[in-house]
Amino acid sequence: MSENDIASSTPSGTAVPPTTDGARVTLWWLPVGAGGHVVIHTSRWWEAYHAHRERRRPRPLFHAALEVHPEPGTRYVIEMAPAWGQHTATRGVVTTGPVGLRCLGRSQLFRYEIRCWRDGTIPDQHLAPEPPTLFPLSPLVAQTLVAQVADVPRHTWGRDTFGTGDMWNSNSVISWLLHTSGIETADLTPPHGGYAPGWGAGITAARATRSGTRRPRARRPNRSAHPDRLGREASGEGSRWQ
Repeated sequence: MSENDIASSTPSGTAVPPTTDGARVTLWWLPVGAGGHVVIHTSRWWEAYHAHRERRRPRPLFHAALEVHPEPGTRYVIEMAPAWGQHTATRGVVTTGPVGLRCLGRSQLFRYEIRCWRDGTIPDQHLAPEPPTLFPLSPLVAQTLVAQVADVPRHTWGRDTFGTGDMWNSNSVISWLLHTSGIETADLTPPHGGYAPGWGAGITAARATRSGTRRPRARRPNRSAHPDRLGREASGEGSRWQ
């Protein structure tokens, strides 16, 4: 990927309103707790456990979501959410994965879904404590990022897949996508001293992908890989996974 493909690859990006024109990806940090689901408590227990082990205070937790604008007038929302309790029939579901234990993923109650939703919504966007972080991209890189959603690893949610002390979750999906698109993610952090559990797990998985382990085949976005065609019809509306 050339320097011309990524117009900005600084770790912090640029904090801007979401109405900026041009091909870009915007990173939203949303406070965990806004959705009111049991998974919130799971994430907080994880953070409380690690805070106790590391002899520090628990930090506010954040969930990441992306908006990708490959070209003017085209927008995709990318995030992970539970597969159960949904009410929107078409929401851009590209793939699903298990929660807790791989064998439990046979039940919808223990499955997550990864969405790449054209003109979709981020349910808790209005609760974001700060404007999103923007990364200007070339149209090709933005289109490739959208197509890459189909290649996100489907690790088990809540498990320490890589033995690094970090669990695989929604933040892992976002950091994997940004990192494999050539955007430096290691120094990206939520606002107000917050913490994004799973962020490091996504970076670890992305480094393995880029080094050749479970590496997806490099290609331009094409009709078969496009989320509008890969997306499954399922019933539901925006619940929140951490």
